[in-house]
Amino acid sequence: MLFRWLLSIFLNAVALIVVAQLFESFHVAGFGTALLASIILAILNVIVKPILIVLTLPITVVSLGLFLFVINAITLMLTQGIMDESFVIDGFGTAIIAAVIISILNLLLNRLVKDTVTKE
Repeated sequence: MLFRWLLSIFLNAVALIVVAQLFESFHVAGFGTALLASIILAILNVIVKPILIVLTLPITVVSLGLFLFVINAITLMLTQGIMDESFVIDGFGTAIIAAVIISILNLLLNRLVKDTVTKE
């Protein structure tokens, strides 16, 4: 279980680096910073995200779940606030687009790794 969590943190850090390469308004100082941001993001996803989901449940239902990307963007912005200058997102619009891309990348990377691990 610990290995799976560490692997998830690592893959999320890779996704953060990829998004930082795609957008000039999304800056990560390095891979170590991406790992730290990934850990903070995981902690926020455990503590803050469920509260936000419950508070915004009506709009999430009406939007057919698309509001979850806004919640992911909020957790990204909170991570940026905690990390200061080593992890910078220039705007909330960038955070929403980054949240969508990070979600897609995490899905793809987790499937790729899961397929590789199960074959061995």
